[in-house]
Amino acid sequence: MQSIIGYKNQIAEHIAAIDLTGKPVELYAPITYILSLGGKQIRPVLTLMAAEIFGSTAKEALAAATAIELFHNFSLIHDDIMDQANLRRGHETVHKKWDINTGILSGDAMLILAYQYFENYEPVVFKELAKLFSKTAIEVCEGQQWDVNFEDRHDVEISGYLKMIEYKTAVLVGAALKMGAIVARASEENAKLIYDFGLNLGIAFQLQDDYLDAFGDVESFGKRIGGDILENKKTYLYLRAVQRASDVEKEQLIHAYTTEGADEEEKIAKVKLLFLATGSVDDSKGLIENYTQKALNMLDLLDIEEDKKEVLRQFSKDLMSRKV
Repeated sequence: MQSIIGYKNQIAEHIAAIDLTGKPVELYAPITYILSLGGKQIRPVLTLMAAEIFGSTAKEALAAATAIELFHNFSLIHDDIMDQANLRRGHETVHKKWDINTGILSGDAMLILAYQYFENYEPVVFKELAKLFSKTAIEVCEGQQWDVNFEDRHDVEISGYLKMIEYKTAVLVGAALKMGAIVARASEENAKLIYDFGLNLGIAFQLQDDYLDAFGDVESFGKRIGGDILENKKTYLYLRAVQRASDVEKEQLIHAYTTEGADEEEKIAKVKLLFLATGSVDDSKGLIENYTQKALNMLDLLDIEEDKKEVLRQFSKDLMSRKV
């Protein structure tokens, strides 16, 4: 097996070589742009890694890994439009650099390109990959809609929030790993276990992303700190703070999330202080550790060599100790 850097270099080189010289240029240039920003490329790396873990090669899984990365970036373009975000990976978002209509169309084109990559596989594997991909794509859309719905609701429960991030984020991590297993013709049980490993790790990843959105460093995080707070997103940090807050603190939180025209930096600072004062921050860190451990428990059940389990354990630890 390769190192994580080795997998990342392999997928980065493969994606950089994609021919996006079609016309009209305005459709393809934004695709080239967002792919050139790189990002962590966690999902395609997991596809390549899973393929090798189950006895195939990273090369054989490159097409499936590319499909995952194209889909992920398609969703980012559309998410940024819905969130009215200005920065992505420290650079202008697609719709800010071009315009909203171009962002929508380029995102749509990326989704179609992603499906085309499954045509590289024989019919049985193609069918399994496409079936999983379609299921995952629908779930991601459902999760995104829940996320939008929650912005204007004040009765969101933590269980609902966790289901939302499972669909919006975690299912794609699970699918990335399972695609590698499918390419390698792994057993159905192993494919399910590696999916569940990714699902729990994906939930932990999103919880940590929410934490970093409030308490990360803007230079390393790549986007504005406090964006979720300004968008009144009902993250775990907010929902748990409301649960644990005193009457006065609860009133202050709800007021911050329902008052229009407040000074942005003042709002961010005030809400972060309430997150800390209520113990929500500590609870969030605990929940991140809980889901990370759930993921690691899946590895004990996998029917693979111990050294391969250790590779996945180390990946999990490295991922969850990130600062970006």
